[in-house]
Amino acid sequence: MADISQLKRRTRADYAYILEYRTRWADNDMYSHMNNSIYNFLYDSVINTYLMENCGLHPASSPQYGMVVHSHNDYFASISFPACAELALRVNRIGNSSVTYEIALFEKGHEAVKSVGEFVQVFVDRGTAKPNPKGMDATMRQGLERILVQSRQSKM
Repeated sequence: MADISQLKRRTRADYAYILEYRTRWADNDMYSHMNNSIYNFLYDSVINTYLMENCGLHPASSPQYGMVVHSHNDYFASISFPACAELALRVNRIGNSSVTYEIALFEKGHEAVKSVGEFVQVFVDRGTAKPNPKGMDATMRQGLERILVQSRQSKM
């Protein structure tokens, strides 16, 4: 992942997929900003929304699913109800059975990034919960490659 100074300069244009989320009163903590745990909830949601819409994931029945094996987040500024968050997603790396996502949270109507997180998923077989030696299936890989940073840069 990039260093903090690079992450603070992220813009929506750095990401290939954006999903809006209307914050809820319950997302705020006692300090009137969105609780840290909500960020992870939102990051997981934007990833799974993308996987369902673009990669053939059917959570209840797909033979493979992504298991989060690493996550972290860097916070730069707060957001709070009743703001609308824009969750921006890209893939920084695809392995045989793993994928590294970068997710940025922006507030609609504001340019500065509020936070940038990283999730690493390993795609495992539903029956064994272990990575398939053949890796992730082709439909999943093709969908993830559409938002892979290197593939976007090579098309410019």
